Amino acid sequence: MGRRPHVLIIPFPAQGHVTPLMKFAYQISDHGIKVTFVNSDFIHEKLVATLPDEDEARSRIGLASIPDGLGPGEEDRKDSLKWTDSILRVMPGHLKELIEKVNNSNDDEKITCVIADTAVGWALEVAEKMGIESVAFCPFGPGSLALVFHIPRLIEAGHVNGIDGSLLNEELICLAKDIPAFSSNRLPWSCPSDVTVQEILFGLALQCIPAMNLPNWLLCNSVYELDSSACDLIPNILPIGPLLASNHLAHYAGNFWPEDSTCISWLDKQPAGSVIYVAFGSLAILSQHQFNELALGIELVGRPFLWVVRSDFADGSAAEYPDGFIERVAEHGKIVSWAPQEEVLAHPSVACFLSHCGWNSTMDGIGVGVPFLCWPYFADQFHNQSYICDKWKVGLGLNPDENGFISRHEIKKKIEKLVSDDGIKANAEKLKEMARKSVSEGGSSYENFKTFIEAMKH
Repeated sequence: MGRRPHVLIIPFPAQGHVTPLMKFAYQISDHGIKVTFVNSDFIHEKLVATLPDEDEARSRIGLASIPDGLGPGEEDRKDSLKWTDSILRVMPGHLKELIEKVNNSNDDEKITCVIADTAVGWALEVAEKMGIESVAFCPFGPGSLALVFHIPRLIEAGHVNGIDGSLLNEELICLAKDIPAFSSNRLPWSCPSDVTVQEILFGLALQCIPAMNLPNWLLCNSVYELDSSACDLIPNILPIGPLLASNHLAHYAGNFWPEDSTCISWLDKQPAGSVIYVAFGSLAILSQHQFNELALGIELVGRPFLWVVRSDFADGSAAEYPDGFIERVAEHGKIVSWAPQEEVLAHPSVACFLSHCGWNSTMDGIGVGVPFLCWPYFADQFHNQSYICDKWKVGLGLNPDENGFISRHEIKKKIEKLVSDDGIKANAEKLKEMARKSVSEGGSSYENFKTFIEAMKH
């Protein structure tokens, strides 16, 4: 019997990147592949703190970490420029040392492949220089990935500024007939309010390009049939989604915050198709005024709701609820700081998903056929909304008022419209079937994944 394949997986250090790669790690470990999952020390500590001591994940997947060059606290990482500079400067050398240490300690468990997030292209370069097979993993959708792939041509043609990625003219970027067009403020790296952040996001997009030109594989948490036009524009892409944690462990080891599982027993007590699930992912922050409008909008609907409110959700700190809100909604509302999202969305009592449209949430919702109310925050989320509302027709968007705020009345109106729209529900059901079929035997994602596993073992 030959050596067991040993794969090292490294995500970009952010929740939306760790999540799909951790789900993928579980999936390949089910097929007899040894996995070492490498985070920054800072993220590693967060993950381990959310795991029960005797968790099965610890024995299933090796959790390792390397320094990102910054201190132990959160504060340093709020300076995006300092943080991304430090990652690029410090982490490649530490990754090389970790691989050497593993490879020198046991001949039978040498790392045979490095699978890295496209946003950490440097990890793929480290693997290549060490003569180890490298595989790229894209944590966002094929539409945004196709745009990133075209950046060099768009710069050459004079459409895009090569420093900050801004459009040099007001023309829409149309990559193909079936891909929603990109406008100047809806590019995956757009951040009109902060030029420095936009330059950093554009720099991360540029980092993805070498990963896409590798001769091997480019894995993606998507379904070919959902977005075949974009997939056809990307060489070597292998859509293997939707990736689901629910197929694997009782405790999912990819969260930065402990999941509040009491929301499942709460959902059990609600009528079928009645609950509004509200969750904005790990990064979105609302002003206190906008937070109040959201709270009062949910209350106005009068339906049961489950709302995920992180401790830093309002202006980067704990939110203050409108006067009397908590008392008024006590009978029909539940607020948690983090939820087991896949389990929540699959629950029969959930009617719709008020979402920031991050790619992981988009795939989670599509996988269970839940209609979306879209409230994108930044990066690729605006383009994901275009897919959800305009291409797939499984959701509605929210329109800001003349002051740029989304009012409580707009929230109430759109939720009521969404939950009574049979066409949207039917479309969501169709996409759910398409996603289910893709991961079932003979389906496109199933076959792609099988091809990949066979190649890893060969």
